[in-house]
Amino acid sequence: MNKLFYVFILLSVSLSFSQSKTFKISGKILSQDNKEPLEAATVYLERLKDSSLVTYTISDKEGLFEISEETYDEKLNLYIDYVGYRTYFKQITINKGIIDIGTIALRISNALDEVVIKSRSPITFKKDTLEFNVKSFKTKKDANVEDLLKQLPGVEVDEAGKITVNGKDVSKILVNGKPFFGDDPTITTRNLTKDIIEKVQITDTKTKSEAFSGEEGDTENKTINLTIKEENNKGVFGRVSGGAGTDERYELAGMVNVFDNDRRVSVLAGGNNTNSPGFSFGEIQEMFGGGYSMSMNSSGAFTIDGRSFGNGEGITTSQNVGANYADVLSDKVEINADYFYSGSNSDNETMTARENILPDSRFFSDSRSKSLSNGENHSANLGFDIEIDSTFLININPSLKWSTSNRTFSEDEETRNEDNELTNQSTTASFSESDAKNFDNELDITKRFGNNGAFLKFKIDTEYNTSVSNDFLTSETNFLNSSNEDIIRDQFTDSENNNRSFNASATYRLPLIAKELFLDFEYNFRDDNRTNLRSTFDRDEVTNQFTDFNLDLSTDFEYQNKENSPSLKLSYRKEKWSTSFTTKYVFRTLENKDFLRPELDIKRNFEAIELRSYFNYRFSEKASMYTGYSLNNRPPSLTQLQPFQNVNNPLNTITGNPNLEPTNSHRLYMGYNAFDFQKKTGIYSYASVNFNNNAVVSRTIVNPETLKRTTTYANVNGNYDLYGNINYSKTVKTDSIRSIKFDAGMSASLNRNVNFNNEVQYKSNVTSLTPSAGLRFTWKKVLELRPRYRLTFTKNTFDVDAFEDVDFIRHDLDLNFTTYLPKAFEWTNNIDFAYNPNVAAGFQKSAWFWNSTLAYSFLDDKALMTLKVYDLLNQNTNARRQATQNFIEDSQSTVLEQYFMLSFSWKFNSLGSKGETGQGDIFFMD
Repeated sequence: MNKLFYVFILLSVSLSFSQSKTFKISGKILSQDNKEPLEAATVYLERLKDSSLVTYTISDKEGLFEISEETYDEKLNLYIDYVGYRTYFKQITINKGIIDIGTIALRISNALDEVVIKSRSPITFKKDTLEFNVKSFKTKKDANVEDLLKQLPGVEVDEAGKITVNGKDVSKILVNGKPFFGDDPTITTRNLTKDIIEKVQITDTKTKSEAFSGEEGDTENKTINLTIKEENNKGVFGRVSGGAGTDERYELAGMVNVFDNDRRVSVLAGGNNTNSPGFSFGEIQEMFGGGYSMSMNSSGAFTIDGRSFGNGEGITTSQNVGANYADVLSDKVEINADYFYSGSNSDNETMTARENILPDSRFFSDSRSKSLSNGENHSANLGFDIEIDSTFLININPSLKWSTSNRTFSEDEETRNEDNELTNQSTTASFSESDAKNFDNELDITKRFGNNGAFLKFKIDTEYNTSVSNDFLTSETNFLNSSNEDIIRDQFTDSENNNRSFNASATYRLPLIAKELFLDFEYNFRDDNRTNLRSTFDRDEVTNQFTDFNLDLSTDFEYQNKENSPSLKLSYRKEKWSTSFTTKYVFRTLENKDFLRPELDIKRNFEAIELRSYFNYRFSEKASMYTGYSLNNRPPSLTQLQPFQNVNNPLNTITGNPNLEPTNSHRLYMGYNAFDFQKKTGIYSYASVNFNNNAVVSRTIVNPETLKRTTTYANVNGNYDLYGNINYSKTVKTDSIRSIKFDAGMSASLNRNVNFNNEVQYKSNVTSLTPSAGLRFTWKKVLELRPRYRLTFTKNTFDVDAFEDVDFIRHDLDLNFTTYLPKAFEWTNNIDFAYNPNVAAGFQKSAWFWNSTLAYSFLDDKALMTLKVYDLLNQNTNARRQATQNFIEDSQSTVLEQYFMLSFSWKFNSLGSKGETGQGDIFFMD
């Protein structure tokens, strides 16, 4: 019976498409007044019966266009749109395969022209803004903004929610020009529904001050602005969700939005023990954990917009509450504010095996550790935009953060020599508590002069940080070949760190040629002051109290960094290209006062020139390239400079080098981006090279008997790294409801490092090559299939004969499958396969990771019931291998294991009626 049913469906589909006709329409678009070709005019076809979009394209630099498709309609409406010109309309009879409509001359629009019908152009180019009409792009029911973005040409969204446009990262998402819960894109894209959005606008990322002053901003990053439909700017909408599963797994999430024209209030809350932040609703793959909708900071903690959720590994239970408020207080003042609370509890166990490479030998370190972390974070941000008049803007952005945490940690470690003989072993147990507060305020004052581009800008950024911590530590380190060096510690440490930072700048722009050639005069002043007070006490054997002050493990520093930097910037901007060159001279003073060891006080003065240049060329609305060069000067850090002997780690004593010089970094980069709207092809490439002179590296000596290390720092020349990638994509429509998107890419990197190992200077090269390929097959309202394969080759080579070259590879296969049949059901499967053939014995080399979700929508799509299975095959692992210039390490930690969960979600919406939107003008022409 089932076979007969599918045969009937296939016959019905085949019959439907047997009646369709293939056609190609071509022509040329000119401006009527000067007969010049119009590039990037939008050409689109709509059905007569319901005005639904059939297909679209844009004209090339010669004004030529071709638009092809299949249809069963006898006639279609053809529209041609170009900003500033009246829209062309013609009804086309589809009676032959090739239709040439000849040359079309568009007339300039006039404010007195009569409006006939509202514009429905799917895509519009407005100077530096690319705009999509949401109504023209079909998605599934109940689609969110992320689902919408995946349908837009040139836009890519990966599984983590990271967005790129024509190969460039999206760094900010705005709603009606205002931030929505900070800068984390996934909160916006995964919680706002498509049906309230009217336009998606894509521009280069700019600060409010840069946009007001007319500067170019950051051309390497993009900003997406979502404009809300006018009738949807008043009402209440949101969603609540909850789920319970096996192994005591649960998730809760809720979001309420109140829009009242310019006033916008949003509240969200969430909680779960599935390694997810709780802001995305659990019916689809975003809630599968593993950090899909989170980023990871340098310490390995999950973060969202700077808010931390656990330690990045293990199993995390989190709770989150947040609120956002935006309003226009008057015709001159706008306000935006948000508050976030997050709490987390993380439990983790880690196992590592490291092979340490010496010039004449090797030694091996194995460790096992356990940690239990608890944390609470509060974050409040406030923004005021005060427009005194049309030429004077003030931006004030204060923020306050407060976090508390505690951590219980234990570790067992042992080290063996090349003959596999135990050399040293250690055990560590600690409990720590911390309390940190941060206040930051940014003030921008911008004043424009005339209409030629002149402005005066002041910027002041002040920041205050303070943190206190208590740490109880017991440890024992035993050296098998030298028992008199055994180290036993039972200590309490009280620490206090303070940081005060003041940064001010003033910029004046002088137009040399109105709106084209500018000379910027800028002066920057920076003053950083940090204090570090660390008091360590040993336990008194008589009183059993922590009363014996340990001078070797205590510190009392005051560190100052003062910079004065005058600079000049020359920039030239034309319609097709722009360029700039900046030269800066830096006067820097670094001073460190050691109140416990005054003889170690240091003060160093540095002077350096810094350079920056940029060139951008736009071949057409479809393609552009950019290139740049920079010379930056980085001083050594306090730890690297101060001659204090740090013995916190019994196995590694670190001493700074006060004679270090700053590092000069030369960076050259270039990129090319193109998307052909007619051929539906895209190519994105990027390459960069960095040379570091006077790079600061570690200089370590290992005791051959005890394998204890002593480390200091030195300057070296010859460090560099190269990186490049290229990606190609093409979309092929097999018919009006089915399409295949192919994409292939290649990335490569080479890192050269000059290092010391037991006083032997050597060079190491780490080469990586990663080809990848994937496709997306889409059958509207039926299914979507997305397989992807990635292969990573890594090779480590050394110029020292005692070091063996190391090669290893990694295979990654992803298979994502979604079907929308039968109606009201959605079945999603995410299958990942990882294979690490080179990891050490005892570590899992390969695993299949399969997540599956079955969702059923009912009650007019307002309600959703889901059943999901996490790690269906129960093989989840995070075993990984990394290789550096002097060690190879395998590691594995606690992962979330298989569970089943049943969830329910309810969506509510009292926004305005779903009527026609858009305010553009369309004119009917013969």
